[in-house]
Amino acid sequence: MTTALTVTSAALLCVVCARPALMPDQYARGVDWLIRYGYLQSPDTLIGGLQTKESIEEAVRKMQRFAGIEETGNLDQKTLEMMGRPRCSLPDTISFEELLKRNRRGKNKVMMKKKRYTLPKMRWDKTDITWSMQDFPPPSVSPALNPGLVRLILGNALRVWSENTPLRFHYSPDEPSPQTDITVTFTSGYHEDGYPFDGKGGALAHAFFPGKGDLAGDTHFDAEESWTYGDWSSDSDLFTVAVHEFGHALGLFHSSSSDSIMKPYYFSPVGEMNSYSLTAVDRLGIQALYGKQHNLKPPPSVAAPTTYPTQFSTTYLLHPPYYPPDSADRCQGGYDAVANIRAEIFFFRGQHFWRVDHSGSLLSSTPALIHSFWIGLPPDTARVDAAYERRDGHIVFFIGNQYWVFRNTMALPGYPRQLSDWGLHTAAGQLAESVEAVFVWPHNGKTYVFSSGLYWRFDEAGGERKMEEGYPKPAAIWGMPSHPDDIIAFLDGETYFFKDSNYWILQRGGLDLESASPKSIATDWMKCDRHVSAPTPEIPRDRNCSCVQNVAAVMRSLSVIIYLTNIICILVVTVF
Repeated sequence: MTTALTVTSAALLCVVCARPALMPDQYARGVDWLIRYGYLQSPDTLIGGLQTKESIEEAVRKMQRFAGIEETGNLDQKTLEMMGRPRCSLPDTISFEELLKRNRRGKNKVMMKKKRYTLPKMRWDKTDITWSMQDFPPPSVSPALNPGLVRLILGNALRVWSENTPLRFHYSPDEPSPQTDITVTFTSGYHEDGYPFDGKGGALAHAFFPGKGDLAGDTHFDAEESWTYGDWSSDSDLFTVAVHEFGHALGLFHSSSSDSIMKPYYFSPVGEMNSYSLTAVDRLGIQALYGKQHNLKPPPSVAAPTTYPTQFSTTYLLHPPYYPPDSADRCQGGYDAVANIRAEIFFFRGQHFWRVDHSGSLLSSTPALIHSFWIGLPPDTARVDAAYERRDGHIVFFIGNQYWVFRNTMALPGYPRQLSDWGLHTAAGQLAESVEAVFVWPHNGKTYVFSSGLYWRFDEAGGERKMEEGYPKPAAIWGMPSHPDDIIAFLDGETYFFKDSNYWILQRGGLDLESASPKSIATDWMKCDRHVSAPTPEIPRDRNCSCVQNVAAVMRSLSVIIYLTNIICILVVTVF
């Protein structure tokens, strides 16, 4: 044994001498890394005692090949940087002994290789799989994630795999039991499974393969990591890591494909959890174990993530399957809020919303749950008072005396905040208790907020919100319902006021008298065959401010100089 250790030590010293730029502790950590992730046998085994300089260099080459970097056989800077990246703590190359250890099983399983995967002949022998939570990330370390949001993220991570297989996942709110297939927990350091975590960075998570053992399928996340969702910072994206780890819990090993979610290294978030789908290599890998989903439709192509998507997807996961109540009838009218967001119109009523694109096409006749799509709103959200997209692309929701700011479908940390931040004081000095409508007017780029028959104007250029002088003013100035349900505006200059089951169009800053009569939301927007009758709100007329109507009359009578009239109209209405 002494001779073997001497040979190994001599080999290490030789390599260190040949590379003076590499410190001995760096080399030692590199070798430890190769052993930990399966590229070298542990030196406490008979084979490990016979390691040579050549075997270590070959292990480095294998690691470089698997990581997709230049195969030098040396622990160079790029290799050390890759070794230092956060990653899954499951080894990239797993021996039969390691496989038995990780799964606590009584016999070997044959392994096969297909599509750049190492696929074990291990799989769940059923298609209905239960999962539950044991512990959540501590709020002091991961303040952006509450338990409800964690469950939603993990549910969507499982949905990614069920979309391409016959597998169905069922969440159990009860404490984990022997009947639970996959138990998810956030833990730290040594946690009695033989694979301790190492604090922030390094190993992020690990999962155990399917089987009959106590730990089979269980998935562990390092509680000392700062977990988040959709944040392109130094924190770890829970959705991205969860999709990867659940792949292990279903039987997949690491992949060397740069496109695969099963590559061992963590780089950045994969994108929105509502729209993410597996790449071809991952679909082939999981279908090699479980087959294809019955009546499987081709997965949608997913573009590379940008600052924010041009459209949203409501392909979210609900356990058990969600069936809207009869009261969630889009044709009933009476919407709480209407918002123009990402080239789509969102109609909110109660706990649900519908979507219409700018061409007027109803995207789905079935409503979606608000809190399941807008991640960060309370699960008991009963209604939305108003919502709008700011000029910087962020989305703002108003509910009662609070408001939230979203980046895409994810609430920013630190929200909700109090509505009093906006300073909506009436002439009598009272603060508004809620918001009725809000929109950005393309004529001047200003933000307009309506409440209690009044409205305020804000300048939000540069990301700062500044109320302009001279406000509030009476909402009656607009010649529309003084208490609208909401208001939206389009870049072509048309502004739409919604109230009860009706809507009105304010065109190019002037009221088109031919279109001034109320129109049906159910017929024109929700594509309903029946019209929902409702009392028509009285349209106020302010005798001291008839400029909007006057401009419209001029536009109609002077069609030969319509362009000049439009310019005059814009200048006139800017005072509003």
